[in-house]
Amino acid sequence: MRQDAARNRRAILLATEELLTRHRPDEVTIEQVAAAAGVGKGTVFHRFGSRMGLMVELMRERALEIGERVKSGEPPLGPGAPPKERLLAFLSLVVEVVGRNKGLMAALGQEVAALARPHDGPAREHPIYDLWHTHVSTLIAQARPDLDADLLADLLLAGLHSDPILRLLERGETDRLTAALHTLTIAVLNT
Repeated sequence: MRQDAARNRRAILLATEELLTRHRPDEVTIEQVAAAAGVGKGTVFHRFGSRMGLMVELMRERALEIGERVKSGEPPLGPGAPPKERLLAFLSLVVEVVGRNKGLMAALGQEVAALARPHDGPAREHPIYDLWHTHVSTLIAQARPDLDADLLADLLLAGLHSDPILRLLERGETDRLTAALHTLTIAVLNT
C-alpha cells in the first residue's frame, strides 16, 4: 500500500509539472492532473488538499531535491569543489529549476513573495528560502570571509523571484539569467 501511495504521489507531481509546461497555472485543474497521473480526482485531493496545496508541494519537492544534490551530489554542486565553483553550480541549478517551473512560480503568488521577502534575524519565514540562503551565504563566507555574506545571499536570491526575472524566464532566457548571475558572483568573489 505504501508503495502505491509513493508511486501515486510521484505521478501526481510529475503530471502537474508537465501540465504547467503547456498551460497557464489557472488553466490546470485537479481533473487534468488526476487524468494525466492515472489516479482518481479524490486521490489528488486526499494527498494535497487543494490545487494550491498541490502547487506548493511541487515547488517544495523541487527545492528539496536541490538541497539533496547540494549535500550529497557530485562536485561542483556537491561537496569537494571550491566554494566559488559550488556557488556557480548552485545558482545555475536554481535558475534551471525556476525556469522549468515558471508557471508554478506564478501560481504560487504569495509563496513566491515570501521567498523574496527580506527577513530580520536568524529565523526566516520560509524554509526553502532559508535552506538556499544558508547554502549561498556559507559559500560566500568561505570564499570571502571579509564580505557581508548574509546580505549578499539575500541580494542574489531575491532577484530570482522578481517580476522582471519571471518575465525573462517566460521568454525562455535562462541562459542569459545564468550568465548574469555568474558575472555578478564572480565579480563579488574576485574583488
